[in-house]
Amino acid sequence: MAITPMMQQYLEIKENYKDCILFFRLGDFYEMFFEDAKTASKELELVLTGRDCGLEDRAPMCGIPYHAAQAYIGRLVMKGYKVAICEQTEDPSTAKGIVKRDVIKVITPGTFNDSTFIDENKNTYIMSIYIDKDKVSLSTSDISTGEFYSTSFNLDYDLVLDELSKFQPKEIIIPEGVEESFMNKISVFNNIVITKKNVEYFTKDSLDNLKQQFQGEGINSLKEEIAYSANGLLRYIIDTQKQSLSNITILEVYNVSEAMSIDINSRRNLELTENIKDKTKKGSLLWVLDNTSTAMGSRMLRKWIEQPLINREKILYRLDGVEELYENINLLEDIKIALKDIYDIERIIGKISTKSVNAKELLSLRSSLEKIPYIKNLLKDSKSDILKYIGENLDELRDVYELIVKSIIDNPSLSLKEGNIIKDGFNSEIDSLREAKINGKQWIASMESKEREFTGIKSLKIGYNKVFGYYIEITKANYDSIPKDRYIRKQTLSNAERFITEELKQIEDQILGAEEKLMDLEYSLFINIRDEIESNIERMKNTSRLISMLDCISSLATVALENNYKRPVINNEDYINIKEGRHTVVEKVIEKGRFVSNNTYMDTKEEQLLLITGPNMAGKSTYMRQVAIIVLMAQIGSFVPADYADISVCDKIFTRIGASDDLAGGKSTFMVEMCEVANILKNATNKSLILLDEVGRGTSTYDGLSIAWSVIEYICKNNNIKSKTLFATHYHELTVLEDMLQGVKNYSVSVKQIDNSIVFLRKILHGGADQSYGIDVAKLAGLPEEVIIRAREILLNLEKESKGDSFVDKTPYSKDQLNESSVVTEEKTSLNIESSFEEEKKLESEDIYQIGFTDLQKESFMKDISEIDILNMTPLQCMIKLNELVKKAKDIN
Repeated sequence: MAITPMMQQYLEIKENYKDCILFFRLGDFYEMFFEDAKTASKELELVLTGRDCGLEDRAPMCGIPYHAAQAYIGRLVMKGYKVAICEQTEDPSTAKGIVKRDVIKVITPGTFNDSTFIDENKNTYIMSIYIDKDKVSLSTSDISTGEFYSTSFNLDYDLVLDELSKFQPKEIIIPEGVEESFMNKISVFNNIVITKKNVEYFTKDSLDNLKQQFQGEGINSLKEEIAYSANGLLRYIIDTQKQSLSNITILEVYNVSEAMSIDINSRRNLELTENIKDKTKKGSLLWVLDNTSTAMGSRMLRKWIEQPLINREKILYRLDGVEELYENINLLEDIKIALKDIYDIERIIGKISTKSVNAKELLSLRSSLEKIPYIKNLLKDSKSDILKYIGENLDELRDVYELIVKSIIDNPSLSLKEGNIIKDGFNSEIDSLREAKINGKQWIASMESKEREFTGIKSLKIGYNKVFGYYIEITKANYDSIPKDRYIRKQTLSNAERFITEELKQIEDQILGAEEKLMDLEYSLFINIRDEIESNIERMKNTSRLISMLDCISSLATVALENNYKRPVINNEDYINIKEGRHTVVEKVIEKGRFVSNNTYMDTKEEQLLLITGPNMAGKSTYMRQVAIIVLMAQIGSFVPADYADISVCDKIFTRIGASDDLAGGKSTFMVEMCEVANILKNATNKSLILLDEVGRGTSTYDGLSIAWSVIEYICKNNNIKSKTLFATHYHELTVLEDMLQGVKNYSVSVKQIDNSIVFLRKILHGGADQSYGIDVAKLAGLPEEVIIRAREILLNLEKESKGDSFVDKTPYSKDQLNESSVVTEEKTSLNIESSFEEEKKLESEDIYQIGFTDLQKESFMKDISEIDILNMTPLQCMIKLNELVKKAKDIN
């Protein structure tokens, strides 16, 4: 049996898109066949049928209406599939034989940007990785915003993972034959689609291809490995989009050392843009800081958090802008109100570039541009360099704005081929055709009246049908009154005759052709308007970038005002000095006024490593995280949650917090911990900040203690490291290191004893803890009383053995003795501060917690009053300070 011509065409096209589900256009449907049909029917819950294809068995088949394709495509792409759209490329009415078809676009996870399915406040990145011996280069792009970044560095798999973690691409393009070890490394990102291409795909004509797409002299001096990764990514974008995108014109080469390095584990532990529990934004640092008014501003703020600055001048540049708006609330409010009316210019530009923009989106662009002159005027008297720069360089794009105002109707059709797009008065031919369409019935009625009067036949009427068009109908009784020199017979009926005239025929042509001509002409004019706007893409991209920057600055100022953040001092002197620091997220999710602030001083000499001891639930991890987050916030240009902060610029932040395993990779919890510590010790510098929590706890006590001890020695003694370090531990035996190693200082979480109970005051004070309180915490967790009592028996016997007595498993102690050996409060808490902080969990108010805590509040309150310098405060600052004191007084009472 011979395969049918149509199926032969399908198979030939499918051969070139083996890794895609092929949507094959047949009439008003996209059809899928064979394995594609089986996959699609399962994933989209479609009925699987069959079609005769010339083979012995029918071809499995399923289909969807073409007008509903976007929703189905989105569902497939979000599950990691690629979809190739195959359309008819010639008019079926003029085709000879099988209508020609070809793929017009390939939609992949890395190039998909339908706002129905993706978060408009996040970039959708696609990345290319090229490895050549000891070098690796990465290129990353978001085709919807026109961003394109490239970098290279000596081959380091951990650094590759850090970049992947920073950009979180949906798809990676890599050469075939990449080492299995590398594939295993990137497999930790199990939601990334991997696309393999042959090496020539990256290397062939790389520089020539890049010169055609990108502007700037820097293209000529690109490193070879960068050119390869950039070329591979560019080719893939053009191959899938079937066009060269006009919004991708700048290749931005960056160095990984130009921003703070935050490895994959630290990003997760610090919960910068998503929480650990469910990977959503809520509960993250971004959740607190993002008070942006535009989607493009939100995306930029996310980048700032993911890539903190390490250049002091650049940090101060941002901070000056935040401070100006922080101190000028009226200006801040005016800017926020104006920004709320600005749409996502970046992604509208992307749609213009891909020829997919519609008329309503051009109206959104118009509305956005309308606000630019007002914003520019607001910034004309700015004092900070960053706000002055934004105001001076904002392009009002009046020509683009006026073109849209003149040309696009206020309520256009969504479909470009349905007409109702172009305004009256923009084009005379459109006006004429629109009049013909609207006034056609009036013309017919007028002619009918005129012909009745001319012929004297009162029953004359003008009608219409699809076969004969418009006609004049006269009954046979009035046949003699027909003006035979003007009327042309068209149809004879049993009791009437139908005629046409030259005038009626002209009107018919106008009426019947007007609608089709009108739609065609409106579409043609819209394309011309779109192309003219597209010629201004670089100007629009610059304006969108400046608006995004202003949005970020105003967001940080707003959050600082709402949460009583203070401007940090930025130093290059290798010390960190924080007064009354707080955790950005935790203070937002617990009851107002319940968070206990803490001081921190660190340097690279006398207080290099702070050894923090104390029980679980006391707040050690919270304290460590808050120091790291305050440093990071300062380096993105944000005010910080502290009364005062003098922050040394850090090149890297490392954290080893929490327990996790990698069973698929054959690594236990302890092995994962050791790998993370190894990475820290290999890459940390004396400009780095390290957070280590419970190093060594995954093995025996003496093994763990030995490892922790050795790690502390290595950090403090190795001249290549000497990083500022927070080291939390339950091994209170390590407190002896304060007297043995320069730079080690003991700190612990204060504990207050009340009768036979203890209260964790969550205050970090100098000095080490004298015990671990593990059994106390076990009781808080709800372990059976029998287990708690038995644990205390064993502990007392072990302690007795450690003093030289032999261990005897018996119970020589009374219940009172056991209770005295380890007192514990019955405090109940719904917030586990040692773990990832779940949103909206609050500490329950209990008198036992308030003892000691209220005293600390009063002490802090009196300190605040004594430090007010009223003679050097503006009236507005006085009002704000007075409001703060009133709120604090209410919290204490």
